[in-house]
Amino acid sequence: MPRFFCPPPLPSGGSFELPPDVAHHAARVLRLRVGNPVELFDGQGNACRGVLTEVGGKRVVVAEICADTVHRESPLHTLLAQALCSSEKMDWVIQKATELGVTEIQPLDTERSVARLSADRAVKRMDHWKQVAISACEQCGRNLLPVIHAPVDIMAWLQTPEYAKAAKYILLPGAEATLNGQSPPADNILLLIGAEGGFTQNETIAARQSGFTPIRLGARVLRTETAALAGLTALQTLWGDFA
Repeated sequence: MPRFFCPPPLPSGGSFELPPDVAHHAARVLRLRVGNPVELFDGQGNACRGVLTEVGGKRVVVAEICADTVHRESPLHTLLAQALCSSEKMDWVIQKATELGVTEIQPLDTERSVARLSADRAVKRMDHWKQVAISACEQCGRNLLPVIHAPVDIMAWLQTPEYAKAAKYILLPGAEATLNGQSPPADNILLLIGAEGGFTQNETIAARQSGFTPIRLGARVLRTETAALAGLTALQTLWGDFA
């Protein structure tokens, strides 16, 4: 069933005219027709279903609307702290992390980050990343968009007390500990991933002083985008909804 993101509020019944960009996608890209069932979600956890009753020009109408109460969110609250990498890799990480059930994504500016974003570019990239997450939610069935925070410097972020009670892990090649040897989290989980060149010694020391436990994922050195997705998959397998 085609799924479309529509900003809240969603209708609780009756009929509903799709927003212009969503209508264009439904009619011109997917070429849906009258009678096709569709699902709408607002990114805040709400969804509804209906049937297309009008498809013409710029107007697409959904009717016979009823609430959809299917819950597809993981019980595990995960924050992926991802060092900024190339645009293509960052899009890939956000798309796949969304599919894997990540709750929050925090882009970090590190010393070895390939990408450098000015304030204006950061705003544009955040809008783009949101669209990437929306498309991933449309595909995977999630009704709740992950929160994508504004990029910040890693050293400043490590000093924030907001996640003091969270279980914190930093992926480092050669680390002695593994996720399998950790206790189940009592609160949120933070997973810290370095850029293409990894973390500097100063960043690693700062992370450990901020309560991050170094862990490894096997004996191989993973690319930044691989490490993020492998780490999230391992967390969901151990303590999320993959078990």
